[in-house]
Amino acid sequence: MAYNNETWMNEFILLGLSNDWKTQIYLFVLFLAMYLVTMLGNLLIIHLIRLDPRLQTPMYFFLSILSFVDICYMNSTVPQMLIHFLSSRKSIPFPSCVFQLYISLALGGTEFFLLGAMAYDRYVAVCYPLHYTVIMHGGLCMALAAACWAAGFLNSLMETTITFRLPLCKNVINHFACETLAVLRLACVDISFNKIMVTFSGFVVIMLPCSLVLFSYGQIVRAILRIRSTQGRRKAFGTCASHLTVVSLCFGATIFTYMRPQATSSAEHEKMVALFYTTVAPMLNPIIYSLRNKEVMGALRRVLGRFSEEA
Repeated sequence: MAYNNETWMNEFILLGLSNDWKTQIYLFVLFLAMYLVTMLGNLLIIHLIRLDPRLQTPMYFFLSILSFVDICYMNSTVPQMLIHFLSSRKSIPFPSCVFQLYISLALGGTEFFLLGAMAYDRYVAVCYPLHYTVIMHGGLCMALAAACWAAGFLNSLMETTITFRLPLCKNVINHFACETLAVLRLACVDISFNKIMVTFSGFVVIMLPCSLVLFSYGQIVRAILRIRSTQGRRKAFGTCASHLTVVSLCFGATIFTYMRPQATSSAEHEKMVALFYTTVAPMLNPIIYSLRNKEVMGALRRVLGRFSEEA
């Protein structure tokens, strides 16, 4: 029996995080604060990199793109979630659900590929410092960034297409947003193929960049251990510490959700992990890169000093 989702399924109902009105008010205040901090932090990173010539290097070029991706990623789900906290009926039209899933998957994939590209940049900086500017030239940085965007959006197109081609028997999604695993639970046919494709997609988007990160940092550790002076080792490791912290947060949460057996997966657990990488991780990224990075803090002081002089 054939189904046409777009005619018989006009909208979806999202169960969200809570049914209690007071709890929803508290969550609204909490996530609104997190949203504002994320927007301000990532916009600050982008503007500092644009204004300070000392930060216009490959490392900060990729960081500015990462901040832009985090801004877009959070805007793909959080504004709707904030509205739903204050709504009695948490509905989303079918086309909006498709678009939300596509954009969130695309931006999430792009971020993982970017983290892999940033790991390669740190590998070249530490292992080949004398050839760094020659290897990481502007053309290569632009090509790597474009490849990250293209790979993220192509993977998302594949996964979104095969997800919404399924006949759906229900329209109630046990999630705060349209998310792949949550939508698949609505299907009234066997979804074994989709589960295989989710695993394959996870391998491409998560495990391949993660393998590049592990290889890069393995080589970096070897290079750092060859440095005789303690100060030299600290300086070399300091250039990688922020990126390594962000990588651990992002890859750890996502691998735990998408690369483990489906039988052990639960909707509530998936919602908690999804909250982490859609709201917490984008908020922590600029904090980690600013507080643990002397160059970023120095750029912030210079920009603030310039504004105070003009005032």
